[in-house]
Amino acid sequence: MPPSDDRVPDRTRLDRATGHLDPPFAVVLLRAWRNNASDLARRAAGTPIRVASKSIRCRELLRDVLRRPGFSGVMAFTLPEALWLAASGDSGNVLVAYPTVDRAAVRVLTASAEAAAVVTLMVDDVAQLDLVDAQCPPASRPAVRVCVDLDASWRPLGGRLHVGVRRSPLHSPIDAVRLARHIADRPGFALVGVMAYEAQIAGVGDAPARRPLYGAAVRAIQARSGRELAQRRAAAVAAIADVAEIEFVNGGGTGSVERTVSDGVVTEVTAGSGLYAPTLFDAYRAFRPQPAALLALPVVRRPAPGIATVLGGGYVASGAPGPDRLPRPELPRGLRLLRSEGAGEVQTPVRGCSADGLRIGDRVWFRHAKAGELCEHVDVLHLLDGGPEDLEVVATVPTYRGEGRTFL
Repeated sequence: MPPSDDRVPDRTRLDRATGHLDPPFAVVLLRAWRNNASDLARRAAGTPIRVASKSIRCRELLRDVLRRPGFSGVMAFTLPEALWLAASGDSGNVLVAYPTVDRAAVRVLTASAEAAAVVTLMVDDVAQLDLVDAQCPPASRPAVRVCVDLDASWRPLGGRLHVGVRRSPLHSPIDAVRLARHIADRPGFALVGVMAYEAQIAGVGDAPARRPLYGAAVRAIQARSGRELAQRRAAAVAAIADVAEIEFVNGGGTGSVERTVSDGVVTEVTAGSGLYAPTLFDAYRAFRPQPAALLALPVVRRPAPGIATVLGGGYVASGAPGPDRLPRPELPRGLRLLRSEGAGEVQTPVRGCSADGLRIGDRVWFRHAKAGELCEHVDVLHLLDGGPEDLEVVATVPTYRGEGRTFL
């Protein structure tokens, strides 16, 4: 647990500002949100930041950040979501981060010249192009914009080791340009971009608490992986640029902004988690975002001395299971989850030096391990703003779920 500092307002101010609300509920601290946005733009040093909608999942906050200097365009996580955002007219161009096999959504895309002009599909396999053609023949539709996904994982020892995530099968420049040539020669498609997401750098903290040796190993791996990727990405982009006139080269994430924008071929970087600053982003040396998203859960039981039980809380983050994927009690200080129970669907016991001071009806404030996933559990976000003495709810805005949208 990080030491007590000024990154999170004190519990008294939070409780006073939200006293009229019945928990469970989620809040976003707008001062922290603004500071995090400014810091991301500073780290990007003039390179445009494409906002990862998966990490926000609230249209009002997406609109807010896209109005800020340094941010341009959205990276969506599904095609239906991309079409929904594009139809609103205030999301700019939308890049779908993952390949789609949603036939109904493809039919909507190919039936609309307006949507086809601003939505770009991700591809790494000819079969994904075949699926588009099966829904609407090339002669009957506007050109579908596509982006080639280059695998950014590191494969040392001649490929016997794999460091990173399992994404695209296109690892070498030869693999990527082979698909690029196919797209360029195929009617009905326009190759406009290249993406390479270095998850082993952007999504793995290099300064984990109380694990200095592991942190040193992570930093060494990231440095070597980053050098290898820079060379391979440059070669792939150069080869693809001989085949098509690409508009953008996308890379990175919140955890790798500085490293990614230093790569001369990258024209834009993606970020989103750094705006809410969940707990998984406490473990980086290069930046220290301010926690902006908090979840209040009510104390409903006092089962034993030193233990309080709150309602709900089982909002476990995606990824490899482990303690780092659990929500973390933040306020009052000194609380922790029970190792034998963790975070439960309908109740979560917490223990620690502050537990005996909690009464039935009090709030425990949690932080989620990941960013946008919290929004799958609440219909609205209460936006808090103000100074040291006047923190207040200034707006209440719907999440995707609150607008009746559940894309995954």
